[in-house]
Amino acid sequence: MADRTTERTALHEEAARGLADARRRTERLTDLDVAELTAQHSPLMSPLVWDLAHIGQQEDLWLLRGGNPLAQGRLSADVERLYDAFEHPRATRVHLPLLGADEARGYLADVRGRVLDGLDATPTTDGSELFAFSMVAQHEQQHVETMTATHQLRRGEPLLGHGAPLPAGRALPDDDSVLVGAGEFVLGVDGTDEPWSLDNERPAHVVDVPAFRIGRVPVTNAAWRRFVDAGGYDEPRWWSSRGWEHRVAAGLERPLFWDADGSRRRFGIVEEVPDDEPVQHVCFFEAEAYAAWAGARLPTEVEWEKACVWDPALDEGRGGRRRWPWGSADPSASLANLGGDALRPAPAGAYPAGASAYGAEQMIGDVWEWTSSGFEPWPGFTPMLYADYSAPFFGGDYRVMRGGSWAVGAPSLRPSFRNWDHPVRRQVFCGLRLAWDA
Repeated sequence: MADRTTERTALHEEAARGLADARRRTERLTDLDVAELTAQHSPLMSPLVWDLAHIGQQEDLWLLRGGNPLAQGRLSADVERLYDAFEHPRATRVHLPLLGADEARGYLADVRGRVLDGLDATPTTDGSELFAFSMVAQHEQQHVETMTATHQLRRGEPLLGHGAPLPAGRALPDDDSVLVGAGEFVLGVDGTDEPWSLDNERPAHVVDVPAFRIGRVPVTNAAWRRFVDAGGYDEPRWWSSRGWEHRVAAGLERPLFWDADGSRRRFGIVEEVPDDEPVQHVCFFEAEAYAAWAGARLPTEVEWEKACVWDPALDEGRGGRRRWPWGSADPSASLANLGGDALRPAPAGAYPAGASAYGAEQMIGDVWEWTSSGFEPWPGFTPMLYADYSAPFFGGDYRVMRGGSWAVGAPSLRPSFRNWDHPVRRQVFCGLRLAWDA
C-alpha cells in the first residue's frame, strides 16, 4: 500500500479520528465468540456479524468506489448483495450465507487500510472533499448504537460490564420547565457551518415559533413509575386511538426491560430501576400517553431545536445559534453523557454546565427524545451523496427523535441531527421531554 507520509491538514486528522473512534467501538462490541456474533438475539435486529460486514461494505462502496455500486468491490457482487439493508429485512438476515466472523474482520481491516491510503491522498480546499469520509464514520457510529441495542436485547451472562461512573444528579420537580420566548430562529444548518451535517439537517432557514415551555430535563424513571402506579397503561383516555390499539395488541404495561417487581435488565445485569435516571425504552405512543397524563404534550422538533441552540442574547439581542446547547466547546464528560462507556443515562440534573441559553439541560446525550413531528424535509432539501439516506423515509409512518443517547458517538451528533423511527419502536435508547403551550 502507499506510504502514508503525505502531510495531513486538520480536516484530514479530524476525518481520520472519526473513522478510528467508530472502529474502536465496533471492535469492542464484536470481540465475541462466533456463537454470539452469528446468533439473532431479536427479530428486530441483525446478527452482529451482519452489521460487522455491512459496515465494511458501505465503507468499500463510498470510499473505495465513489458510491458506484457497479464497480467491483473487495467482495463479489453476489456476496455484497447480502448486506443490502433495503433488500434483506433484519429478521431474515440470520438465514443468509453471510461472511464468517474472521472473514468479516479481515474484510474490514483490508478496506480500512485502503481507505486510509485514499484519505492521505485526497487534496482539500474547503473540506467538502472529505465529506464522504465523515459520512462513512457516522454510518459506522450509527451501527455501533444499533449493535449496542442488540447487546441489550440478548439474553445471557453480562458481556459489557456495569459501565463507567457518571456524575451525580440533583433533585428537580417533575414539571420543572423553562420558558422559550416567541419569535424567529434559524432552524437547521448549512455545510459551511457544519461540514459533516447530513442532508436532512440542511439547509438553514428562518422559522417563527410561538412561545412555549419545555422540560428542564427529560422525564425520569420515578415520574414514569407514578404514571404506571396511577393506572396510566389502563386508561384509554390518555392514549391516542392508534396508541391504545397498539398498547392492547402489544400488552404494554411498563417500559421495555422493566419487571413488575421494580427491577430492570440492563446488558444482562438485573438491578433496581434507578429513580433519578431519564426513562428509556418507551415508544412514541407511550410517550404521548404519559405527556397527556401529565397535563403536557411532546414538543415539536422545531421547538426542541430552538430550546437547544438558540441564544436570544447573541448578535446584540437579535439572537443566534450556539453550536451546542452550552456554547462552542466540544462535548466533554462534564457537559454530556455520550460515547457509550456509561451503558446508561446519567441522573437528571447531572450536567448543569451543559444547559442551553434557556436553561434546558441534558438535551445532548442520555436519551433520544421523542417529538410530535413526522419526518419531513426542510424547505430546499437536497440529497447528499447517499441519496437514499433520508428521502425514501420522508412522509412515512415515522416520528422524529432528537438529542442523541448515551450510546451515540459524539462525532456523529449535532443539535441539528434528526433521528426517526416507527412509533412502536422502543428497543432504541429513547425517552421524552415534556412541553407546554405558554
